[in-house]
Amino acid sequence: MSSADLSGRVALVTGASKGLGKAMARALAEAGADVAIVSRHDDELRAALVEILDGTGARGTCVAADLSDRAAVAGVAARVLSELGRVDILVNNAGSNTPQAIDAITDDAWDGLVQLHLSTAMALTRAVVPQMRERKWGRVVHISSVLAYTARPGRAAYAACKAALGGLTRAAALDLGPFGITVNCLVPGPFRTELGQRGAGPPDALDAMAARTALGRWGEPEELTGPLLLLVSDAGSYVTGSSLVVDGGWLAA
Repeated sequence: MSSADLSGRVALVTGASKGLGKAMARALAEAGADVAIVSRHDDELRAALVEILDGTGARGTCVAADLSDRAAVAGVAARVLSELGRVDILVNNAGSNTPQAIDAITDDAWDGLVQLHLSTAMALTRAVVPQMRERKWGRVVHISSVLAYTARPGRAAYAACKAALGGLTRAAALDLGPFGITVNCLVPGPFRTELGQRGAGPPDALDAMAARTALGRWGEPEELTGPLLLLVSDAGSYVTGSSLVVDGGWLAA
């Protein structure tokens, strides 16, 4: 059996109806895990689940929920645990962005981004960790961003949240390591997703971002799945408290 084999595991992936979340959920199913996916739009989510499970033999479920609503978060964890019996792997990927300059940030925009990116990651981790601890095995992966290390104009709230995930990762790894649970961050750079390219701006800005990478191109969503499988499987059993940058060399420029 491969050390990256996930047969018998159950994974919960947020923000998985498209883009990086969908690609990661598909990779987990292909590796043998049953998957639960979460996003806001039920129809989009159900269609995504069909594609994620197609040909894999994995079981799956989907939960439509607005994770910017704190009250909805606990319900998501409870439903997945009820339907699939356990959660071995948690991937906190749900995210959004509301670009605003630092002197124009509204309270609603700030609070919404902090809730979605940071508070939801904490709350879902808190909800699923007890049953991981009982089995002495678990994997938690937060999806951060290269904007945790650098920034762009109007991204103060987003960059602050993504940087904070790194601190949450390191502290939680110390709390949970004695119970066989690892906690890590994936730090994507420019990936070819709707959200990523919309946030980059007009076509000349997209070209400039590609040119800045060492590889001279945007990443494809599937190129994040290898690093993910390392962190959530026995192949990465001695990796915890780390932030793994997957950016085509963007930060090296």
